[in-house]
Amino acid sequence: MSGRMDARSVLDLLDLTLLDHDATEAALDALCERANAHRPAAVCVFSEHVPYVRSRLDDGIALAAVAGGFPIGSFDPEVISEAVRAAVEAGADEIDCVLEPHEAEGFPGEPELAMLIAMREASAGYTLKVIIETPLLEERRMRAAARMALAAGADFVKSCTGRRGGCSDEAAGILAFEVRRYGVTMGHRRGVKLSGGIRTKEDVKRLLGLVHSEDSTINGPARLRIGASSLLDDLL
Repeated sequence: MSGRMDARSVLDLLDLTLLDHDATEAALDALCERANAHRPAAVCVFSEHVPYVRSRLDDGIALAAVAGGFPIGSFDPEVISEAVRAAVEAGADEIDCVLEPHEAEGFPGEPELAMLIAMREASAGYTLKVIIETPLLEERRMRAAARMALAAGADFVKSCTGRRGGCSDEAAGILAFEVRRYGVTMGHRRGVKLSGGIRTKEDVKRLLGLVHSEDSTINGPARLRIGASSLLDDLL
């Protein structure tokens, strides 16, 4: 994709997102109709909307659930476990969870590791995308949070929720570097999800160029996703 980017190649990576607790059935129907027509990699909704969306989404389109607090993540591993298990039981194929950052000197530390283990154990057998909320972190903590998430078994490290800042160029490069580093060190190929303020083809081209400058093998929906709600309009 780094050599040529068309609408279809971006759609293959897109997590088409509607994160509104008050979303009506009409809004969810419209989301599913667009997804069925254009076939993104996944549709991403809140857990309570999973059963309704599952019943209307065509086969072959993954259904991702945001579980355990959004945009502010839970600090309780038991709460996270229950939320993730409920989302999986409702029909989710993938789970997106926030690893909530804070200003304590030890972040990320033992409490965050416990949260990550809870996320991974509750989502065993399903794709786990850990949101590390990069707009709230300086570089050292951003790298440390990404490394801890990957070590705990996250399938993707995800830039942010988009509710407290967007995906910066710096964050895209750092996450790609850390995924490459983990792959070289551990031999496991993990993924990057870029989200937060990505609205145009130009945004995608710039950010994916930064990812591929770090690791050109981070490609395809198994290793690279773009989370967005309005990007589809620009692609079409």
